[in-house]
Amino acid sequence: MERKEIFAAVDHTLLSQTATWEEIKTICDDAIRFATASVCIPPSYVRQAKEYVGDKMAVCTVIGFPNGYNTTAVKEFETKDALENGADEIDMVINIGWVKDKKFDDIEKEIRTLKAACGQKILKVIIETCLLTDDEKVEMCKRVSAAGADFIKTSTGFSKAGATFEDVELFAKNVDKNVRIKAAGGISSFDDAERFMELGASRLGTSRLVRIAKSETNISGY
Repeated sequence: MERKEIFAAVDHTLLSQTATWEEIKTICDDAIRFATASVCIPPSYVRQAKEYVGDKMAVCTVIGFPNGYNTTAVKEFETKDALENGADEIDMVINIGWVKDKKFDDIEKEIRTLKAACGQKILKVIIETCLLTDDEKVEMCKRVSAAGADFIKTSTGFSKAGATFEDVELFAKNVDKNVRIKAAGGISSFDDAERFMELGASRLGTSRLVRIAKSETNISGY
């Protein structure tokens, strides 16, 4: 698999609490340079970033991040605010406690609410696989599918672990054909990225692949 094909699936990500505007600009510049799918950045930078990149790059942001336990009303407001600021894609975090309480109908309703707010814009649903059992992951595949979301996503990258090959494989077996898969968290090599894509992921949340490519470019001198 060629690197340009992998980069085309990457949401080039910077979500650290200390992220500055200069760092966000660098992320945007790198995303355009390597033709990634989007930049994934904190909500507070969405307006600036969209004004900066214009139509040259999709801007993705996160909702209910990273813990997911905001109320649905807060998540809906966050989503609408992000879209008004120019976001092209939304990555929401589900309420993990509701999964443990088996309040799956409430989770599905929340996803539907945010998808209604997104309209034609892409909604990705982060289920934080490292905190769930396999049975819970399968149930979430069903609920994300039923709610009409565009993607199911493995991880925030802020919990105990990130994406695994096994989880992406599990997703691929249990989501509807209209739901795509995003692997995120801990993707540290092009070999791993290719493997995730072979297993069914069509988006990858990572910043490391661009850093690797930039490092190689600097070493080679062109």
